[in-house]
Amino acid sequence: MAEEKFEFTSKAKKTLSILAIVGIVLFGLGTYFASTADHSEEGGHAEEMHDGAIMSDGNDGAHVTEDADQDHFEGAEHTEAGHGGEHAGNPSWLKRIYANLWINNMYFVGLALLGVFFVAIQYVTQAGWSAALIRIPMSFGNWLPIGLILTLAIFFFGGHDIFHWTHDYLYDVNDPEYDSIIAGKQGYLNTPFFVARMVVYFVVWFLMFRWIRKKSLEEDLNGGESYFFKLRGISAGFIVFFAVTSSTSAWDWVLSIDTHWFSTMFGWYVFASWWVTALAAITLITVILKENGYLKIVNTGVLHDLGKFVFAFSIFWTYIWFSQFMLIYYSNIPEETVYFIERLSSDHYSIVFFVNLILNFFFPFLVFMPRDSKRHTVFLKIVTIIVLIGHWFDFYLMVTPGVMKENGGFGLLEIGMAIVFGVAFLFVALTGLSKYPLVAKNHPMIKEAEHHHVF
Repeated sequence: MAEEKFEFTSKAKKTLSILAIVGIVLFGLGTYFASTADHSEEGGHAEEMHDGAIMSDGNDGAHVTEDADQDHFEGAEHTEAGHGGEHAGNPSWLKRIYANLWINNMYFVGLALLGVFFVAIQYVTQAGWSAALIRIPMSFGNWLPIGLILTLAIFFFGGHDIFHWTHDYLYDVNDPEYDSIIAGKQGYLNTPFFVARMVVYFVVWFLMFRWIRKKSLEEDLNGGESYFFKLRGISAGFIVFFAVTSSTSAWDWVLSIDTHWFSTMFGWYVFASWWVTALAAITLITVILKENGYLKIVNTGVLHDLGKFVFAFSIFWTYIWFSQFMLIYYSNIPEETVYFIERLSSDHYSIVFFVNLILNFFFPFLVFMPRDSKRHTVFLKIVTIIVLIGHWFDFYLMVTPGVMKENGGFGLLEIGMAIVFGVAFLFVALTGLSKYPLVAKNHPMIKEAEHHHVF
C-alpha cells in the first residue's frame, strides 16, 4: 500500500496559536479576578473576627453542650483545612493556580501514558482492527518528557500548597500541629522518595515508548513479522510495569492530596478516567483526520469499534465510581465519608459533582446506545468532546477540594489554563505524528484492518 503522511499545516498551527492566545488571555483575566476577590475578602476579615469574638462570649454555654457525634466527625475531617496562623502559606489565588497546573498536568500526562498503553494492548492481543490507526495514540507518548519537567517544576514550586504532607511541622511531636496519622505515612510520603518514584515512572515509561516507536518504524522500513513479535514482547513488559505504576502514581499524585483519606479502589478509578479520556481523544483525532482526507484505510467498522470502546469504558468508569461511592456511603465511617461530604456539601463543588456524572456516564450512555450513532462521525465527535471535558472535571473534583477547601472555584482561570495545556499537547502530538508515516503499512494485520467490518 502507498505511504500516507500527515502534514501539520501552517493553517493548523495558526489555529492552535490563536487558541493558545485566547487561553492565555482568559487565564490572565481569571487570575486578576481571583486575586482581586482575595484582597476584598481580606479587607473584611478584621470586622468578621471582631463580630466573632462578641458572639463567642454569648455562646460559651452552647459550646459545652455540643453533640459528641459532631466532635467525632470533625476529628475525622482533614486537619489541613484548619491550618493557618504561624504556618500560613501563599494567597488563595496562587494556590488556585498551582491546583490548576496540577489538574491539567495529571490529565495530559495520563492521556499521553494511556495512548502508549493503547498501543501496547493492540500488540499484546494481536488486534487487527486497530492496525491502521496505531500511530495516533503512539504520538501521544511524545508528551511524556514534557510531563516529567512540568510535574517536577509544579511540585517544587507549589508542592507545599498542593500536598499537605510536605510540611515539616506535621512530623515534629513538639509542634502543636503535629499530625500522628500523616507522620505514620512518612516512610512512603516523603519528598526524596516521592521525587525518586516520579522520575523512575517517567523515565521507564518514556524509554519503553521510544523502544516501541523505534521498532514500529523499523517495521515500516524493512517489513517482516519479526518486528511484530518483538513489539509484542516489549509491549507485554510495558503493560506489566504500567499495571503497578498506574496505581502507585495515582496514589502519589492524586490520592495523597487528601492525606488522611484513602480508598483501595482509587488506583482503578484514576486508571478508568485516564483510559476513557485516551479512547475519546484517539476517536476524535481519527474522525477529524478522516474527514480531512487522511486514513482512507479506516472504514466505518473501525469507527464503530472506537465508539463501542468509549461507550463500554464510560460504563466501566461509572461502575468504579459507583462502587467506591456506594461502599463508603453504606459503611458511613466518618474517616471515609468526609471525602464525599466535602464535595457534596460545598457550593463550589456540589454542582460539578453531578455534572461529572452527567457528562461522563448519562450523556455517552444515552447517545451511544443506538448502534448507528457509533458509526456516524457527527455523534462520535460530539460525544468524545463531551467525554474529554467531562473527565477534566473528574480530575478537577479529585484535586481542587483537597487543595483549596472552601476557597475553590471555577471560572476563566480554569478555562484558560485548560485551553493552553490542550493546545500544547496537540502541538506536541501532531508534530510527532507528522514526522513518520501515518499508517503502519507493513503491520502484519493491516489487511485485516482494511477489511474490518462490524455486523
